[in-house]
Amino acid sequence: MDVTTLISDAGISVGTLTLGVVLRGIAIFVLGLFAVKLILKALKKALGRAAAVSSLSGYILSTAKVLLYVLLVLVVLGSLGVEVTSFVALLSVAGIAVSLALQNTLSNTAGGMMVLISKPFVVGDYIAVDGVEGTVKAIGLSYCTVVTVDNKEVFIPNAQISATKVTNFNCLGKRRVDLTFTASYDASTAAVKAAIGEAMAKFPQILSDPAPVVYLSEYGASSISYVTRMWVNAADYWDVYYGMLEAVRETFAAAHVEMTYDHLNVHMMQD
Repeated sequence: MDVTTLISDAGISVGTLTLGVVLRGIAIFVLGLFAVKLILKALKKALGRAAAVSSLSGYILSTAKVLLYVLLVLVVLGSLGVEVTSFVALLSVAGIAVSLALQNTLSNTAGGMMVLISKPFVVGDYIAVDGVEGTVKAIGLSYCTVVTVDNKEVFIPNAQISATKVTNFNCLGKRRVDLTFTASYDASTAAVKAAIGEAMAKFPQILSDPAPVVYLSEYGASSISYVTRMWVNAADYWDVYYGMLEAVRETFAAAHVEMTYDHLNVHMMQD
């Protein structure tokens, strides 16, 4: 097959492919390259100023670069007399086919963009999402990696995150520790509160503002319940939570406050 046949098959008229047309195509290509670089430079500068999309700047620049170069090639081919309508139609069909094949992946990518732009959490936050609790290790375009308290890595699809409720325990800086302790009916309320207060005094992590409180919350069948609420910095939550459980047991014993459990008293009566 000779060159004439190849040119004819490409849709270019041999009579119109003159030196002037070729030079015009080369000029358009050179100017187009210069224009693409200017556009990408301006886009990069604009993205650098937009803090909300800083995490997506690399992805946006890469996508824009590919689209601009494809557009440049189509413009150059059009200037040479090539019928580009078929190319555009082919690209459209290919785009639809790829979109259908990668539907879940594209959905996760769109969800990742929403997470990166809206920032409901950042790396290092402790979150709960769709039954999974843990510390955010990484935020990607398709998945977010969460490390649970028992050191398991859970990869959560971004489409799932963007469509469900997310609880962020760190974003406000403080967390409230809620604990409930039971004591015998024989122990006075003042003695129980004093013992719990003594346990709280052992933890400097407990904040004074808001102040910790102890309330008598319930009269049970075999004991009285006391709810304790303390505010701590998010990073100190678990240390105070488990530390208080141990400390209250010790202060109750020292104050002779019985930490009761459910039991049944049976009284024998004689006729």
